[in-house]
Amino acid sequence: CLAVIIALLALSSVHIALSWEKVVVLRFGKLARVVGPGLYLTIPIIEHGTIRVDQRVIATPFYAEKTLTADLVPVNIDAVLFWVIWGPEKACTEVEDCCFAVALTAQTALRDAIGRADASEVIMRRDQLDQEIKDAIEARVGDWGITVLGVEVRNIILPRALQDVMSQEAQAERRRSARLTLMESEKMVAELLSEAAEVYRNDEIAY
Repeated sequence: CLAVIIALLALSSVHIALSWEKVVVLRFGKLARVVGPGLYLTIPIIEHGTIRVDQRVIATPFYAEKTLTADLVPVNIDAVLFWVIWGPEKACTEVEDCCFAVALTAQTALRDAIGRADASEVIMRRDQLDQEIKDAIEARVGDWGITVLGVEVRNIILPRALQDVMSQEAQAERRRSARLTLMESEKMVAELLSEAAEVYRNDEIAY
């Protein structure tokens, strides 16, 4: 019976962490060490591997539904956050659920960024919006042993009425540009004809 108990304790002390994992080991409830990947041992009863941290790049989708811009236009935006855990001990001890906390932080940063810009700026400056959100998230999660690799805004949905108005404005701007281009061309042709007339005026044969 004693041999069986010893064998079970020995088996319970042997563990394997996958190649992309780090394991936070606690001893008497306190942080003892971070191990992995590969084979690692723990002292039965006294130690246990409490959390396995995935150190691969994590993609977290987040959304902002009917969020008001600075000019009070409700927009729906969905984006993706790419991040990685570089400090397993911090991710386990500084925050309760790092994945949930990162998702909430990203959503809050997105809403704040939208609220500071007009609807036209949100659409036209998408790249700057990505960087602004990334910087805001980094400032909040850096102490959790997390690095933000990037943010990509995938879709921006405006109210239908506003889409129609912006479409009409864009069409009007294109027509205006086309008319200006035509006027410039006609002006150039008139100037060339005027120069040609001056040349011909002094040459009876050419005239």
